Amino acid sequence: MGSEMVMVDGIAFPPEIAAAKPLALLGHGINDIEIHFLQIKFTAIGVYLEKEVVKHLVKWKGKKGSELKVDEEFFETLVSAPVGKLLRIVVIKEIKGSQYGTQLESAVRDRLAAVDKYEEEEEESLEKVVEFFQSKYFKKESVITMNFPTAPQTAEASTSPAEGPNLITFATEGKEEAKIQVGNANVAEMIQKWYLGGTSAISPTTVESLAENLAQLLSQ
Repeated sequence: MGSEMVMVDGIAFPPEIAAAKPLALLGHGINDIEIHFLQIKFTAIGVYLEKEVVKHLVKWKGKKGSELKVDEEFFETLVSAPVGKLLRIVVIKEIKGSQYGTQLESAVRDRLAAVDKYEEEEEESLEKVVEFFQSKYFKKESVITMNFPTAPQTAEASTSPAEGPNLITFATEGKEEAKIQVGNANVAEMIQKWYLGGTSAISPTTVESLAENLAQLLSQ
């Protein structure tokens, strides 16, 4: 893959991110939103995974990317695979963080409700995430990082062992980096599915790229 930056709509993504086990950029794309009947490019997305994710996907060895991108079971297995995952989301079109928070809230709540997992704990956890974004302003090139490590605790997560390992970070120019833990595993899973959920995911271009790259890794 080399160490050259990967350009996604003019935004640079490193091909690898250092973690307990290196995370490789295995999918990228953009997310459009509709504003006043116009499709606006909103964010560029990079999906980073441990390469050993393929060990959990051997059932799909020999499949083409075009087949994988519409295979719901494939993406279910990908999300549940016990490997580190990181989403790097870079803002292209500036908006209020509350608009993003509202999108995230309805996407996650609907997914939880569909599988009968939207209980009080999930509601509270999701509310905290939505509140985290309420006060933010998404300037162009602000970065949201969603880190879903496998270990029960990571060095960067927090000094408090009581808190969960799933971490959302928001970085924007001129402000200190802000972080929030996602303590509820069901909420963390559905945030992942919002981005990695196959045909129902927020960015078809990202899913297609992920399917093509994983098909290639599986064919090796």
